[in-house]
Amino acid sequence: MAVSIRLSRGGSKKRPYYRIVVADARASRDGKFIEKIGTYNPLLAKDDEKRVVLDGERAKHWLSVGAQPTDRVARFLDAAGVKERAARNNPNKGKPGEKATERAEERAEKQKAAEEAAAAAAAAPAAEEPAAEAPAAEGETTEA
Repeated sequence: MAVSIRLSRGGSKKRPYYRIVVADARASRDGKFIEKIGTYNPLLAKDDEKRVVLDGERAKHWLSVGAQPTDRVARFLDAAGVKERAARNNPNKGKPGEKATERAEERAEKQKAAEEAAAAAAAAPAAEEPAAEAPAAEGETTEA
């Protein structure tokens, strides 16, 4: 029988509360379990000692007989010093996907083209402006 240490959800809608349970891996999430070894209340502050309450001795026992913790429970066990969790390294986690990079490249090309067009438009009237300003300046002096 495959045994897992996992979270079983309780609480009401939008107010989660979890029991840390030892259950048969085939049982439903909130269904039958073998033993309750702790609780987890995500609504409490991260530094609150009652956020995760865990019976370390029972957790060690179940790990010794082959129970597999889920990722979240493995984090709790590591924080409690029951089981060491290997640090994971995913250097590609923060990178955008293929579609997002394509869209970013297209946006960059459009931006560059718009900047070039704006620069060209700014350069062309700049050459014409001194000629246009000169008659206006002459007209102003004659009126004064």
